[in-house]
Amino acid sequence: MLRNLLLYFCLLITPLCCFAQRKEITKAADLVKSGKNLETAEQSMRKLLNDSANRDNEKIWRVMFDAMQKQYEQGNEKLYLKQKYDTAQLFNIASRMFKDMEAFDSIDAKPDAKGRVRTKMRKQNSALLNQLRPNLYNGGVFFISKKKYDNAYELLDQYIETTTHPMFGAFHYAEKDKRIPEAAYWASYCGYKLNNAKKILHHTYLALKDTTHYESMLQLLTTAYQLDGDSTRYIKTLKEGFGTYPRSPFFYSHLVDFYSANKQWEEALALSDKALKADSTNLTALLAKSTLLLNIADYDQSFAISNQLTKDHPELATAWLNAGLAKFNEGVSLDKNLQSSAKTRKQIQQLYREALPYLEKYKALQPSDKDKWALPLYTIYLNLNMGKQFDEIDKLIGK
Repeated sequence: MLRNLLLYFCLLITPLCCFAQRKEITKAADLVKSGKNLETAEQSMRKLLNDSANRDNEKIWRVMFDAMQKQYEQGNEKLYLKQKYDTAQLFNIASRMFKDMEAFDSIDAKPDAKGRVRTKMRKQNSALLNQLRPNLYNGGVFFISKKKYDNAYELLDQYIETTTHPMFGAFHYAEKDKRIPEAAYWASYCGYKLNNAKKILHHTYLALKDTTHYESMLQLLTTAYQLDGDSTRYIKTLKEGFGTYPRSPFFYSHLVDFYSANKQWEEALALSDKALKADSTNLTALLAKSTLLLNIADYDQSFAISNQLTKDHPELATAWLNAGLAKFNEGVSLDKNLQSSAKTRKQIQQLYREALPYLEKYKALQPSDKDKWALPLYTIYLNLNMGKQFDEIDKLIGK
């Protein structure tokens, strides 16, 4: 008896639900016809589609598509007439239309009982989206200019993915659209801005075909490999970048930093020589080479490079530091011998005298960088019996 009663209620509720659903669809369709409250119409249909039982209901999809299309048309008209309208909203509507029509297409393209695929709406939907497709790219660029990189990436990704979606096969985007590589580069750029290695790398193959941004794309790839902790690909990409663009400070500086961190001095010096062969005036490479030579205790060569830089670029603080340290470190290396002769002591003091003006100049240029100039100057003032200067720096170090 109870079972029959429950069955009765279920049979009663089912037609009531269907009636309510039809009423909601009709109401939304009427709103679309009137051109008013289109967002309400769209959201009501979207709510129905959230129920998996409605996913195959073509009528619901059609009404939702019509609501979005009319929103797009109204927004486009306002922009054309230079009326007040949020441009971002137009791009977002286009994005939603692509997302939803592609989702419906996967339903529309389901094979029937005999395995046949007979789409009902693919032709008309793809034709509409083909007209809107440029706004995915334009929207991506627009959102980049607004620093909304999440939104930009989403639209650019949609633009690129149309090249492989079966819905757009008739348009042959992969072969005919010359803008695809550039869109892929900008999508990778958004990934970089979002600090997201996966998004940087997602369209790498296509992005590397963008010859205009090839150098920048290699830089983005090194960032992605760093984020992923992939040191092998990181170094490989830096080497490729340096080999192609030996004048680029990016590839050189990152490579020389890597070699230096791993105490691979020979590789770092060889790299510096290649950079200077490409551009003998490369300040980054000259400064780096003078520092590398300090690290391997080739003080004469380091001083020669640094001293010349102080003459050519007197504002270059690091050049003064390296020149001073070349003389100072050489003196320290001789001073390590506790049984040094009087002749050696004179040589040490001479080296300290020669280092002094360079280190004092560096101090004047970089007064806050005490970690680099305080101890060398303290040692020099002490060894040269410069009482007043020594007292001042002694107090400074004591603080």
